[in-house]
Amino acid sequence: MGDFILRTGDLLKVAIPPPVVVPMLGAPVPLLGSGTNVLVQAMPVCLLGDELPNLLKGPLPYAEPPFTIPGTGRLTLTLRPANLTARTLRGKPILIKGQQFPALFAVLTPATTPAVPPEPDPVPVKSGTAEFITANKTVTAS
Repeated sequence: MGDFILRTGDLLKVAIPPPVVVPMLGAPVPLLGSGTNVLVQAMPVCLLGDELPNLLKGPLPYAEPPFTIPGTGRLTLTLRPANLTARTLRGKPILIKGQQFPALFAVLTPATTPAVPPEPDPVPVKSGTAEFITANKTVTAS
């Protein structure tokens, strides 16, 4: 059985467990579909590559007590087969709601303590989860 097709306006929700704080991940972020030739409820469908909105592609600030002077990191997502259709559009699978999938936050510049001398965060990668949220409750694919 298939799952609901994702389209422009659906959301990506990423959770990196506390005590890590990544302000840009506090609320779900809207997706922008690039499958403009196929519409679902008058919105372009999302294809592989649309899963990470531009807002989350650049270095993101983070902090993690006791490292309260912010550092930066980059978010990467690993979609599961359950998040993609078997058939493709323009050579790319269509994104479907599917299940939760892994999210990694790789530290680029470590957060530090306010102590003198500053102490850097020693953990280079923070693991979390991501999931899609869709308002589409009618159009499915597998």
